[in-house]
Amino acid sequence: MLLSELQRYLHHHPRSSLQELSESLHVDADALRGMLSHLIRKGRVHQLKTKPCTHCSSCNQETLEFYEWVGR
Repeated sequence: MLLSELQRYLHHHPRSSLQELSESLHVDADALRGMLSHLIRKGRVHQLKTKPCTHCSSCNQETLEFYEWVGR
């Protein structure tokens, strides 16, 4: 997967969870984190702050990790 595909997806889906990105782009979440970190450093993506779930301990972390497109 190319970085440009990730940027295109986020441009069309400005707020996405890591799980949504992983499922839609068919890429492992850890690989996406590396690409997202690169886009964060370039100022194109922002990681949204979320509060951990307090109701149970079975939530998948990837469903609680959100990113927002802020680039051009």
